[in-house]
Amino acid sequence: MIEIEAKLKRWGRSFGIVVPMEKIKSEGISDRDVLDISIVKKRNALKDTFGTFKFKKSTQEMLDESDRESWDE
Repeated sequence: MIEIEAKLKRWGRSFGIVVPMEKIKSEGISDRDVLDISIVKKRNALKDTFGTFKFKKSTQEMLDESDRESWDE
């Protein structure tokens, strides 16, 4: 069984993935072999767990506010 992380690429009106040759050779796969392929979209565990944050203030506004509230050293 081969497990790889690959990016989906557009080829004309289709999509494809590239399987590294060393993986093909290690499994003894050759041209015209019929393969079963399972595709699972990689997920972002943090985004799935916490979702996305929407702030009412811009990043610069938050930094400026943080500077005003920080301790003077």
